[in-house]
Amino acid sequence: MESPPLTSTSTLPAISGFASTSPPTTTTTLLPLLIYFHGDGFITSAANSKIYEHPCRNLAAQLQVTVTSVNYRLAPNHRYPSQYDDGFETLKFIDAHNYAVLPSNIDLNRCFLAGDSASGNIAHHVAVRYGRHEFEKLSIIGLVEIQPFFGGEERGESELRLSKGPFLNVKRTDWMWRSLLPIGSDRNHEAVSGGDVSEVVKFPATLVVIGSGDPLQDWQRRYVEGLKKLGKEVKLIEYPNAIHGFYIFPKLPQLWYLIAEVRDFIQSQSARNA
Repeated sequence: MESPPLTSTSTLPAISGFASTSPPTTTTTLLPLLIYFHGDGFITSAANSKIYEHPCRNLAAQLQVTVTSVNYRLAPNHRYPSQYDDGFETLKFIDAHNYAVLPSNIDLNRCFLAGDSASGNIAHHVAVRYGRHEFEKLSIIGLVEIQPFFGGEERGESELRLSKGPFLNVKRTDWMWRSLLPIGSDRNHEAVSGGDVSEVVKFPATLVVIGSGDPLQDWQRRYVEGLKKLGKEVKLIEYPNAIHGFYIFPKLPQLWYLIAEVRDFIQSQSARNA
């Protein structure tokens, strides 16, 4: 039986949790916690939007984890750093309240951050903040970024070549960045690039997923190479011809390849941190 959505609180953006549904588990079976941030360009959707609620339930069942999907404030009414603040406050709230807001069979020593597109960017920045803060119970051991939303002032070759993509193009990404960034800022801002993580000792092992049909792929590769140069543990998965947002289409085979890769990543990181 699925766990009911968690109720929102006055001290935290609403979070809704989806317990593992298959196979059945007992309260003595500890499950990893996957803290998921929804995408949609920083400007729309919510944790309980159909486009994300169903995938989160699917992830819980397929990965054998508990998924907590986070509501965060949206641009342009709430600009940078509101989204990152809300994500980080979520971690601190869980660390302080844990079993009062989550199922009791959560293993807080096996927590993962995840997000797609814009929320891949959010998950990254929340991971950076996690690495600079001491938590009592919460341990983030993995970061999953699905086609993360990074960029810059210059144009990548893939942005120009795929300028007429079905979901994402330069005109749209420029508008999203303008909606997020402080008024007067350009795309050289740290929110766009990912910022400096060289001194973040606790930056978690990272899985980055790229599609060769995604206009942002050049920036995503640059992000991966930057982490590697800093000695961070990062794995790159690329799916040929996958467009930006392929994971919302359940009939595409790449979605199920992705779920298998994320399952392997969670299991391997969990085993290493047992």
